[in-house]
This record gives sequence, structure tokens and C-alpha cells, in this order.
Amino acid sequence: MSSVDTSLPDELSSSVGDAETDDQLSKDVIFELLKNRRRREVLTYLLEADETVTLGELAEQIAAWENDTSVNALSSDQRKRVYVALYQTHLPKMDDAGIVEYDQDRGLISLADNADLLMMYLDTDTHRQDRWDRWYAGLSVAGGLLVSAALVGLPGLTALPTLAIAGGVVVAFFVLSLAHVATNRQHERDVDGKLSRIE
Repeated sequence: MSSVDTSLPDELSSSVGDAETDDQLSKDVIFELLKNRRRREVLTYLLEADETVTLGELAEQIAAWENDTSVNALSSDQRKRVYVALYQTHLPKMDDAGIVEYDQDRGLISLADNADLLMMYLDTDTHRQDRWDRWYAGLSVAGGLLVSAALVGLPGLTALPTLAIAGGVVVAFFVLSLAHVATNRQHERDVDGKLSRIE
């Protein structure tokens, strides 16, 4: 599968160079970096790995995503096509912009400080959402068990009416929802703050 145009216009290339000294990126550079699918996939993979990865494993996973197959089922041509594009084009540009730390000699890649500026434009909220899903699921299970235990008259819960236990579960959900909303608003303020610094 062919990749989207990987070249940065001259004015954007110079902006990337300026970003190294300013430690910030303009919106134009951010969107230019993100318009390419492979660069977005690099960020997704590095975020999920949460550690330094090798160019080989990064190229294999991206090739597998692009060809809708597993890493083991990839052909050598599929691997090589992605490997060469990452090695020669995408990773050097991302490194120049301070998005990744790319040791070309050793073939090691990790997220850099400026990666946060791009993450807010990606569909990475699923990682935060997964954590909230676990809280809601846990509370649902605990609440269901408590109400069920009260209904069958489990010793220790007979002193409390089932309605009071159910009410407590509802209050717990309300408190959890308030915490969720407060966290989301804080995240939005953080994003707005970052955007105001790069405008």
C-alpha cells in the first residue's frame, strides 16, 4: 500500500528547524506531520509500547496494519517497503521536529517531549477511556453483588434495607461521574493551554 506524500513544504521544513530551538511546533507543522498515516501509526505504536522500540519491530507492526495481516504473515517486500520509508523519511522528520528520539545508527525509537503536542490530535483518548471503563465496570460489579447479597439476605447486610444499598450504589456512580467530568475538563484546559502556546 502506498503512503501519502511525505515531503514537508519548504516553509514547514524551516518551521520544524525553528521548533527545535523554540521547543514548540506551529499548527501547520503539527498537521503536516499528522497528515501521513505512517507517522500517525508510529505515534500510536510508541504510545502503546510506552518504551524504546527497534526500527525492525516498528516497521513490522506498521506493515502488518497496512496489509491487514499479522506480523508473521508479512512478506519480505512488505516489511522492506515500510522499513525503508521509516528509515529514510518519516523518522528523521519526526526526530527533527522533536516528536520522537531516533537513533538512526542503532535503530532505536522512543517518544520525545514534543510528542504530547501531537497526541491530543490523535485518537488516543481510548487509553484514558479504558481506565474509566474499568472504574465503571468495577463499580457496576460491586454494586450488583451488594444489591444481590442484600436481596438474598446475606448476613451482615440484613441490617441495611436493599433500597439504601441501591441508593448508595447510585451515589457512588454519581461521584465517579463527577470525577470523570472534572478530569475531562482538566484535560481540555491542558490542551487549550498547549494550543495557546503554539499559536
